Amino acid sequence: MMTLKQPELECSEVDCPFHGTLSVRGRVLEGIIVSTRMQKSIVVRLTYTRYDKKYERYARMSGRITAHSTPCVPVKVGDTVRIAECRPLSKTKSFVVVEVIKEA
Repeated sequence: MMTLKQPELECSEVDCPFHGTLSVRGRVLEGIIVSTRMQKSIVVRLTYTRYDKKYERYARMSGRITAHSTPCVPVKVGDTVRIAECRPLSKTKSFVVVEVIKEA
């Protein structure tokens, strides 16, 4: 189990890993925020390399994950964040923002 650093701000949201009842387990990923247009949700772009057997080289790939954003962890587009897996919160959301690594 990873230890989470408590944020300075308080919130009263039920789906908060710090002040609510949401538990985090599973994968922990890092990515850059590309959209904050939804309410309580963000879109995070993950970049990784994948080996291409045919051409015997690595290719840069990227994917997008929708994550839950709580008011106690303020985020904006361009921030590098750490997201952790949790129970499914909606059809597409199974991750929650736990830390801002680098601000834009």
